Amino acid sequence: MNTSRGPMAKVWSILTTVERRELVLLSPAVIAMALLETAGVASIVPFLGLLSDPAIIDNQPLLLSVYNGLGFASRQSFFFAVGSAMLALVTVSNVVSALTTWSLLRFSWMKNHTLATRLLGAYLLQPYAFFLDKNSADLGKNILSEVQAVVSGVIVQGVSLLARFAVIVFVLAALVVLDPLMALGVVVVFGGVYGGLFISIRRRVAAAGKQRLALNQARFKVAQEALSGVKELKLYGLEKVALDQFAVSSRGFAEKQAANAVVSAIPRYGLETIAFGGVLLIVLYLLRRGERLESVLPVLGLYAFAAYRLLPALQTVFAGMTSLRFNLSSLDVLYRDLSGYEASSQHLGASSEIAFARGVHLDNVGFQYGASDKPTLANIDLRIAAGEWVAFVGPTGAGKSTLVDILIGLLAPSSGRVNVDDVDVSEPLLRAGWQRHVAYVPQSIFLLDDTIAKNIAFGIPDEAVDMQRVREAAAIAQIDAFIAAELPQAYETRIGERGVRLSGGQRQRIGIARALYRGPALLVLDEATSALDNATEAAFFTALHASHDQCAVVSIAHRLSTTRDFDRIVVLNAGRIVDAGTFVELSARSPHFRTTRDVA
Repeated sequence: MNTSRGPMAKVWSILTTVERRELVLLSPAVIAMALLETAGVASIVPFLGLLSDPAIIDNQPLLLSVYNGLGFASRQSFFFAVGSAMLALVTVSNVVSALTTWSLLRFSWMKNHTLATRLLGAYLLQPYAFFLDKNSADLGKNILSEVQAVVSGVIVQGVSLLARFAVIVFVLAALVVLDPLMALGVVVVFGGVYGGLFISIRRRVAAAGKQRLALNQARFKVAQEALSGVKELKLYGLEKVALDQFAVSSRGFAEKQAANAVVSAIPRYGLETIAFGGVLLIVLYLLRRGERLESVLPVLGLYAFAAYRLLPALQTVFAGMTSLRFNLSSLDVLYRDLSGYEASSQHLGASSEIAFARGVHLDNVGFQYGASDKPTLANIDLRIAAGEWVAFVGPTGAGKSTLVDILIGLLAPSSGRVNVDDVDVSEPLLRAGWQRHVAYVPQSIFLLDDTIAKNIAFGIPDEAVDMQRVREAAAIAQIDAFIAAELPQAYETRIGERGVRLSGGQRQRIGIARALYRGPALLVLDEATSALDNATEAAFFTALHASHDQCAVVSIAHRLSTTRDFDRIVVLNAGRIVDAGTFVELSARSPHFRTTRDVA
């Protein structure tokens, strides 16, 4: 990724081909708007001159031919016609300006939607290991806040800057034609003030933008942690601590935003004072020279109308340049994180068909986390046949969860291969095909703030939910009776954010039902029954045996009593397989297994 590219090149790169075409097609409208605004400036001078000296009609052949050719009965009617034409020009100019502004803003703000969607897609396409080193609040902040900063502070401002720069060029061109000396004075005074001010503050604005990015990250992080840990916060009376932490970053963020807004807006008032103070100076100077007021009027009209058109345009350009500098850090985040998304998004939701008829083989697998100085797993050679029940046991830190994550394709092995029916599934589409056979139940269950039915049929559209399968899965998970007897709306009961209205065991059983609803060929239970009592856990495994006898099961067991009926138990220690066998065999010969039993 080329980080040295300019802001506009980065914006261009994060837009799709269609969006770039739309932006290019808006250019004629921007030019038309600028030309019409310039025509308004150019037309005011002859009209004011005509009003101040009606004899111009007789002295200008073009005006005289128009006056006579159109058959005007009096000069008043001619003035009225010219004034009406000017009003029509101003009206058309304003209508075109309004429509062009609407088009530009609609295009720009639709980018808020498309860029946020693509950024979320870019994150979701990252491998699972990517999220192990990331804070979810920071990723959410990028999607919901930094995208908006880029849209409003870079794209919208950039497009407005382009439009107003065109206005400035055409107005100055008209001034050069009408009064070159005045055009030079306008460039020197207005351009010099804005240009000098921008050059003096640009580095500080960019630095403030980086600080804003860091402070925004901090406030998102504190807010998410406070709301996620509200139970402990309230228990220990730490509400004020969390609030104070948030206030520090939030206040700093607000100060940076306010400072940028002030820097962008304040020059306007100084320039307006200079511009309209200049009108008074011109009047006094010309009157002192003995000029008549009617001869001064056209010059004043030109100056005032030029200032009326130029000042907002110059202010928009200055604010746009300041905003670009301030939001460069946010643009860099999007440019970095969206790099390569278009190519990889073609495979979003796609997979290759792969069979799971014989089994899965972890062939000499090793794994090491990026920041670790020693491997988590080493020389793992393990075969699991289709329909086989296998339990992983071992002390904390033995590598059981990491082994499961590699088995189901969430982590890629650092060495070795994962073969499903003798097919290496390291390629993304094959890995996605393998995962379609797998259902996974972690110890901590993610639940939607939705109904029981929607949590079990996770990710299934409303119209496609099979309630019969929902009830069957819930019955095997030993949660059906509770839902029917205890919940007021049964499967349509909403469970609150993260299932706060349910106990830990109830949440785990909904997670198990969710996995069973998928009809997996391999069910992975990562300490998924740790919150269940012995009787409920035993009833679940009995029901699972009876209803899914062709389903392979891999379980990380927290109670070894549940592994008695498993076909095989694999004992891990320090990232290696140290023994494997049935419950009876290992109880008789394996000191590692006996130690695990004693701990359990």
